[in-house]
Amino acid sequence: MASVVVVGLGYIGLPTAAMLALNGNDVYGVDIALQTVEALRNGNVPVRERDLTAIVRDAIRTGRLRVSDKPRKADYLILCVPTPKKDHRPDLSALRSASRAVAEYVAEGSTVIVESTVPPGTCSNVVRPIIEAEDRRAGKDFHLAYCPERVMPGNIIREIVENDRIIGGLTSKCGELARKLYTTFVRGQIHLTDLVTAEFVKLAENAFRDVNIAFANELADLAEAHGIDIWQAIELANKHPRVSILRPGPGVGGHCIAVDPWFLLTPKTTSRMIPAARLTNDLRPETVARKTLEFSGHLKKPKVAVLGVAYKGNADDIRESPAIKVIEMLQEKGVALAPYDPLVPQDTYPTLQFEDAIDGADCILILADHREFYYIDPVVVARRVRKKLLFDTRNCVDHRLWSKAGFDVRLLGSFGIRHTDGLQSKSREWDRR
Repeated sequence: MASVVVVGLGYIGLPTAAMLALNGNDVYGVDIALQTVEALRNGNVPVRERDLTAIVRDAIRTGRLRVSDKPRKADYLILCVPTPKKDHRPDLSALRSASRAVAEYVAEGSTVIVESTVPPGTCSNVVRPIIEAEDRRAGKDFHLAYCPERVMPGNIIREIVENDRIIGGLTSKCGELARKLYTTFVRGQIHLTDLVTAEFVKLAENAFRDVNIAFANELADLAEAHGIDIWQAIELANKHPRVSILRPGPGVGGHCIAVDPWFLLTPKTTSRMIPAARLTNDLRPETVARKTLEFSGHLKKPKVAVLGVAYKGNADDIRESPAIKVIEMLQEKGVALAPYDPLVPQDTYPTLQFEDAIDGADCILILADHREFYYIDPVVVARRVRKKLLFDTRNCVDHRLWSKAGFDVRLLGSFGIRHTDGLQSKSREWDRR
């Protein structure tokens, strides 16, 4: 098996390091955050992801996974560092720093693999020159590949193993060497291509989803204008064999879908659909905030209990979260907000206990579709609230039960329809969200 250095022990780097280690590779996990390194050494996993803690502890216990704040020489050096956006442009500062950090440890024949999401051409035009600039590296033969992650938070451990992977190589040999490593734990098919195509494909995948979500969000507004239920309409439309419309919601968040489409437009290119989709999705929090005010605005100083501040259901990630944008917009209007999220840590975003959030609330506003919310007993909630209003932006609870408990139920995408009859899509495919 191979010696591997994984730089960046976050949502992608840590699961990757653990799976490589458990499948026989000698892995050295590296992170510049000393608190992350110390936490892992003590058996504490700072990334909240299903099954990850047990897997990381097993990998460390076997001795196959060790952690440090500095790299070392290895057969493979994998870069899994954040690449956020700044003013709609990619911020590659962390990737540049990681490239410089590993450059002196790249030996003859080593393979550098980038997993971070990047604009097309980044591996060749940014990472490669940095490594080649090292005096001790000049003229030596190293390999360069790109293998983007394709996983969904909440299901990372399963998907990192089962999903197909795309690997782009600077040369065909680079691609083959990277494939040799990933086949130690990936059961999905591995498809080889060149560097820039692999970079482009990753961005195209998330731009597709962004455009599809924007389409669903626009349909939701049109459905409300026509007085119909968008959830039922989408469910029926998707029975067509070549139609697969995604779900509307309060906006798009996370590090991928809300960010990656902008990377596709770097350098500046002529594009209309992708920027329009980004604008449509970026405006959704404003739409939700406005409808919440319409729903509860007749009350004096309303208190809104917000269920979910994560950007999506069953995840603890708040990056680019539309829920937080809705909260901030309502706060600007003087609304008292009481947020609750069972998954997001307090040191990431301050929230209340569930009982404290709903006590004396005038409106229950659901902004993330955590599984736990489906099992909330509306009868219990009804005893603690001041007014019985429910605004569900994710279609994730049983509206019949809430209506039976006396709640006036409104659903995003059919906001003008009172859901006293419990009208709701039967589809509850949690893993597709």
